[in-house]
Amino acid sequence: MRGVRFPRLVPSRPAPPSPAAPGDVLAEADGLRVRLGGRPVLDGVGARVRAGEVLALVGPNGAGKSTLLGALAADLPAAEGVVRVHGRPVTEWSAPELALRRAVLPQSASLSFPFPVEEVVRMGRAPWAGTGREDEDDAAVAEAMARTEVTGFAGRPFSALSGGERARVALARVLAQRASLLLLDEPTAALDLRHQELVLRLCRERARAGDAVVVVLHDLSLAAAYADRVAVLCAGRVAADGPPAQVLSEQLLSEVYDQPVEVLPHPRTGAVLVVPRRVP
Repeated sequence: MRGVRFPRLVPSRPAPPSPAAPGDVLAEADGLRVRLGGRPVLDGVGARVRAGEVLALVGPNGAGKSTLLGALAADLPAAEGVVRVHGRPVTEWSAPELALRRAVLPQSASLSFPFPVEEVVRMGRAPWAGTGREDEDDAAVAEAMARTEVTGFAGRPFSALSGGERARVALARVLAQRASLLLLDEPTAALDLRHQELVLRLCRERARAGDAVVVVLHDLSLAAAYADRVAVLCAGRVAADGPPAQVLSEQLLSEVYDQPVEVLPHPRTGAVLVVPRRVP
């Protein structure tokens, strides 16, 4: 109708989540079964992820670690059971709401266009656009880049970086998102010794600041050194879940990995060290 003005519809932004208290369950799975390509990958898994702790998922190849992480992130659907994030089934959250509550680091990071490193990190701030925390963008990006030691090549194209550099930039993007639940899939796989330690220290720091961190690791000694809890997966089930010193036993690990191992105390810290048992 000519001359009539209709109101402009502006999509509402989801409300930011309330701060979590220490010990709050920020993600959980109950009776979780996941099938991929018609094949069962997770079979009745239960898991709890609490604010203030680092939970390491370990186990042999094909055990279901990445699948469990993907289900907790709401990236993989459950065939049976339920996954909750911040107390609600993931199916009841919209994508923008989830993006304010959990940040996900996949195993590999790739981009189709040669975005500069700083712009890649800034992508982590997209969920906060139009909210009251949008003015934190510059500080969040700068801090995340400094913590992951990528500030020195902020202007370089992401495609020109080494594998380890890309991994750290991808982690910086996750940190810049400032979600209270961090889900990291093998964040140390492409890194040298120094940066492996850096990444796990950052995980611990985020947990001490009140976040919940889930990290898939293959290095059992790293898991023992930095995780508050370790969940050992085997053939789609959780074989053990608890503090590293209780869970990482020679008998369990030798059975799960089908490889004899030795579990020793670190000579200085007493932390668990896991090494393959080798014949001299």
